[in-house]
Amino acid sequence: MRRLLIAMGLWTISQLRTIGHMFVFLLNSFYFIFIPPFKFRLLLRQIRFFGNKSMLVILLTGSFTGMVLALQLFYILRKFGSEALLGPGIALSLIRELGPVLSALMVTGRAGSALTAELGMMRISEQIDALTAMALNPIRYLIVPNIVAAIIVFPLIVAIFDVIGIFGGYLVGVKILGIGTGTYFSLMQDYVVMEDIMVGLYKSLSFGLIVSWICCYKGFYTGYGAEGVSKSTTEAVVLCSILILIWDYFLGAVLL
Repeated sequence: MRRLLIAMGLWTISQLRTIGHMFVFLLNSFYFIFIPPFKFRLLLRQIRFFGNKSMLVILLTGSFTGMVLALQLFYILRKFGSEALLGPGIALSLIRELGPVLSALMVTGRAGSALTAELGMMRISEQIDALTAMALNPIRYLIVPNIVAAIIVFPLIVAIFDVIGIFGGYLVGVKILGIGTGTYFSLMQDYVVMEDIMVGLYKSLSFGLIVSWICCYKGFYTGYGAEGVSKSTTEAVVLCSILILIWDYFLGAVLL
């Protein structure tokens, strides 16, 4: 029993040390955002990396999410004789919840994993050590552009996801299920308010920070060898996915 308690205590201390190290890493990254010179060329490259290269995944996921929502909500609303509320139901579900969460999960799987692997390869090939030896701060060159780019890109990606999802629901609800076009969009204007849009914006900003922070940290401090890179990439994707869902609940409870 004593050995079990000792092992649990050592594990807890190790986890707390890791969490503290991660927060110091984040604070250090924020510090260098405001210290000139800022690398705008690297920022533009990472905006393309997070945004443009993830667009196909976002378009496909958003369109089919809206279609599935239309089918399921129509079945539910028909039981209550409220089929006319299909448009607002789809819009609110996407804007407040599904848009930010699914977009963040998709970008984590596509861009976040690639970012972790890239930084991990730079670590094991000693490119990060070379930057330090040249008196160049690796956090300024490798981490800051990714965090700023993710914070900028995530709200834009979520907005595209929401619009595509709403039109995907339109195709199913109006063209297949027979809801009127005017009913679909006019009631949406009545029920969707600015507060709902701001909730989605806050979530997308926080998810962008979480994904870039965790993926950069795991890649920057990866273990050596191919096994270390693969382990860091897997841990980054899993941890990002879990934190996105946990933070989504707490943020939703506060902004409800």
